Amino acid sequence: MVEPAIALFGSAYEKASEVLEELLRESGARYAMLLDRKGFVLAHKEALWAPRPPALDSLATLIAGNAAATQALAKMLGEPRFNELLHQGATHGLYAEEVGELALLVVIFDNSAPVGRVKLFGKRAVQALEVITRDSVVQPGTLGIDHEYRDGASALLDELFGN
Repeated sequence: MVEPAIALFGSAYEKASEVLEELLRESGARYAMLLDRKGFVLAHKEALWAPRPPALDSLATLIAGNAAATQALAKMLGEPRFNELLHQGATHGLYAEEVGELALLVVIFDNSAPVGRVKLFGKRAVQALEVITRDSVVQPGTLGIDHEYRDGASALLDELFGN
């Protein structure tokens, strides 16, 4: 089962939410999300005036896949990585930037929010979110089999097979 690489709980979640809320207020964007690289939504906020957001889980998965493909393109071009993505349409845009190694900040905006403003405040938010996510990395779990269990199982197998 695939699990998030970062877990935001309690004060870490509250801090991340405050950063996203401030980003929306300063940039004029509609939505801000913090995702892990696997496509899990860690935190999200929407502007009070924004219409109902799109399906966040689907959006997060597609953005994470897009970011992974973009990193592959960067390597093909001899770049260690591309730190940000920007997609602009006739009325909406999407800005994504790396938050450390394991997360992405995503900002969705309309043509009333200048791209430069979104990027400026997005970069400021990334700095704050990097500190929060660094302290919230989930360590891979262990099976929890101790020496006593292993030794007992080994002895039982030796007995069964006559060793």
